[in-house]
Amino acid sequence: MLFDARGITVTLPGDAGPCRVLDGVDLGLAVREIVDVVGPSGSGKTTLLRALARLLPGATGTLTLAGEPAESVEPHVWRTRVTLLPQRAAIVGGTVRDNLLLPWRLMVRAPGDTPADSVLRPALDNVGLDVDLDRDASRLSVGQAARVALLRVLLARPRVLLLDEPDASLDPASAEQVRGMTRAFAEDGGGVVRVRHQPSDDLASRRFRLEGGRLAEVGA
Repeated sequence: MLFDARGITVTLPGDAGPCRVLDGVDLGLAVREIVDVVGPSGSGKTTLLRALARLLPGATGTLTLAGEPAESVEPHVWRTRVTLLPQRAAIVGGTVRDNLLLPWRLMVRAPGDTPADSVLRPALDNVGLDVDLDRDASRLSVGQAARVALLRVLLARPRVLLLDEPDASLDPASAEQVRGMTRAFAEDGGGVVRVRHQPSDDLASRRFRLEGGRLAEVGA
């Protein structure tokens, strides 16, 4: 088992008082596996991803990565290994290069490991991004920006990807490129949890529905 979450419980404040958004959720992920989480709006899908990335200090339950318990790993280190890409990932001011190197410039990664242009250029080409590294990132299309944001995460080499609606609002060509990037990451030994509203595609081996705080498998 690459990644295992057991008994994940999250209670958040609501208009009528505290609301248990996640109620003892279990989710396991094997090496090279992609699983999808679906459910109605407001059911807690994004909350689940945030809890798995240890971005919700009040969440309870147990998390392990390749057998190592989360408690033995500093939260900021955990998030380099179990990385959440939000639905609207930030594209910062500056160039495409600046965006790809953001994890190293924020000291999330060791500066000595910063990828050179000789790594970045082929990486862009491999995901169909025919844009200059010096291009102003604000001039990227929605689909290009989504691929730059995902590529930035992949360059940092996490073990598990948590993707919040990765192909939402993308044109078909960009969505297919994002799916290809996701597939390649899994085939290289990673694991992926995707929150999706789109119809099922050919990537996920299992599909779960989150509703009423509970997660239930509904098939591939």
